[in-house]
Amino acid sequence: MEKQGKLQELETRPVGRLLLDYSLPAIVGMVVMSLYNVIDRIFIGQGVGSEAIAGLAITFPVMNLSAAIGILIGAGAAARISILLGAKNQRSAEMVLGNALVMILINAVVYIAIFAIFIDEILIAFGASNASLPHARDFMQWMLPGMLLMNVMFSFNSIMRSSGYPRKAMITMFISAGINVILAPIFIFGLDWGIKGAAIATDIAVAISTFFVMRHFVKKSSNLHFTPGTYRLKWAIVASIIAIGAAPSVVNAAGSAINVIINTSLFKHGGDSAVAAAGIFTTYTSLLTTIVVGLCQGMQPIIGYNYGAGRFDRLKRTYWIAVAVATIITTAGGIIGLLCPSYIASAFTIDANLINATVNGLSISLMAFWMVGFQIVSTTFFQSIGKAGKSIFLSLTRQVLFIIPLLLILPTHFNLDGVWASFPTSDVFATIATTIMIWWEFRLISRASTPVEI
Repeated sequence: MEKQGKLQELETRPVGRLLLDYSLPAIVGMVVMSLYNVIDRIFIGQGVGSEAIAGLAITFPVMNLSAAIGILIGAGAAARISILLGAKNQRSAEMVLGNALVMILINAVVYIAIFAIFIDEILIAFGASNASLPHARDFMQWMLPGMLLMNVMFSFNSIMRSSGYPRKAMITMFISAGINVILAPIFIFGLDWGIKGAAIATDIAVAISTFFVMRHFVKKSSNLHFTPGTYRLKWAIVASIIAIGAAPSVVNAAGSAINVIINTSLFKHGGDSAVAAAGIFTTYTSLLTTIVVGLCQGMQPIIGYNYGAGRFDRLKRTYWIAVAVATIITTAGGIIGLLCPSYIASAFTIDANLINATVNGLSISLMAFWMVGFQIVSTTFFQSIGKAGKSIFLSLTRQVLFIIPLLLILPTHFNLDGVWASFPTSDVFATIATTIMIWWEFRLISRASTPVEI
């Protein structure tokens, strides 16, 4: 009865309260995780130096690439499970769960092996210089053991939330972040392990969190749990997971590719200090977008379940509430970054050149950041209802279709400022495309749905 109640509330409770109950734990968990990343970078910047920050910035696209592979399966499985549970198809949801575990393990082993063999070549291709390469290599070598567990933990944390356990999913993030924040300064400063200490602390934290989240899916009392006969890969299930998960995966993979171009262009026009400034910019904006992503994680099971149940009125209301909240978040974050760039930069370094480079970068790149929340929510909306093609297209607009031409054109006229200006310009174009697609999708939904009292 309790298991059915947790799922039934997705279809019956007022959507505003429901979105708050599902999003708040996700936001808190994601912010805590993001904060420990910020703290790690502050520790590294203050304790190791600006070259270490540049090295860490080089690892961002590599880590994003590994996350993209995990998200391809985890986000796809979570969205698919929400739709199946909404359609009251429990056995199919269990099949997706079992297949997702096997897919994650196979993919993680393959890409980690590739990273281990070609680590230097990959980091150099992603923009590492002679000064930043040793730091980037040191971090990545020690991160490799935890990358498989990280994919498992994040993927099944999303599935946990989608199957009716938002607070438990938040606790998983708290466990990982709390352990990391305690261990990181001990390893970086106390044991004098430097940047590798941050990686080792993350490995230990993720291992413990993975045990916690997987223990949930072993229990038969959970809404959704591992059952015999669900681990043999079936093409239809694999294809459905990949189709839905492709959009957020493409975002991360595209982000990795774009970071190569960005880092190369920044190094060409501003040297290592510009690359390090991009690392600070990425850390700050990631903290803001993490809040929006947490909101979207809470939104996804509500929209997916009600889409499966045919409750389109609840679907639309959930979407618009999420858009309003996301826009407030990105607008506030953008204003703070524009008004206080020197304070943000000073938290990471005492290097005057790096502070100046960061102030310049933030002052330009955040000019249209207020639009980003709307884009993220809309991309997640299409993913949640299984419209993979539209979600992928929206993911590519900001990350690839607009920013690549801008990165090739603007720096030739405005040098380093042109690189930074590529971000707000692409945000404007991507927002226009998003507005058109959402307007058209809601026209289609309005024709197909019958108004229902909430």
